[in-house]
Amino acid sequence: MTPLPLRLVIFDCDGVLIDSEPLSRRILAAEAASLGWALSDEAAHACTGMSWSALVPVFEQALGRKMDPDWPAKVQARCVAAMASDGVDTVPGAADALDVVRRLGLKLRVASNSSHEEMAVKFARTGLMPRLEGLLHSARDVPRAKPAPDLFLAAAAAEGVPPGACLVIEDSRPGITAAHAAGMACVAYAPGGLSPDLAALARPIASLAELPPILRAAMLPRAA
Repeated sequence: MTPLPLRLVIFDCDGVLIDSEPLSRRILAAEAASLGWALSDEAAHACTGMSWSALVPVFEQALGRKMDPDWPAKVQARCVAAMASDGVDTVPGAADALDVVRRLGLKLRVASNSSHEEMAVKFARTGLMPRLEGLLHSARDVPRAKPAPDLFLAAAAAEGVPPGACLVIEDSRPGITAAHAAGMACVAYAPGGLSPDLAALARPIASLAELPPILRAAMLPRAA
């Protein structure tokens, strides 16, 4: 529950609105293999939600050498090209979830570790862009990506809403950690469940269809 009556809902992009993570993981595994790292499923899962820039030290530790400075930009370009050609899908219920937020009179923002170029392709391909034009925040806009709180705080500041009146919808460890660091309540879209440490920081849901009653409850005035 938000400490203050809910005014702003901040959605993550990948894994919450857009089902792009299978494609991103394939690109990640291919990049790792090309560099000589046989990426395990466990390592791939640990990388979920991290920006390409944040993955540089992870790759450097695994490979035992420095990465090229332009590697994040090159991989991002490959992701954009792959999404433009192969396409991506929405997470089930994503469009309805965005529409519910609007019908309830709440403000809406998206805060993602993805670049603006990636989000533009994802939301254009899935038809969500008309709902989100001008409401997108990328890790490129702030000093630190998730798990730092910068992205969520920037989204709240853009609407003039205090953190205590915000609710974040996330699916990854970096995102949930960032919401907690920002002082914001968090709902975790986690069809497969959450680890105990993350369940202490976020309320898990198995479907976006569970959001409407949570939003309505969070909008109620708080007792003094």
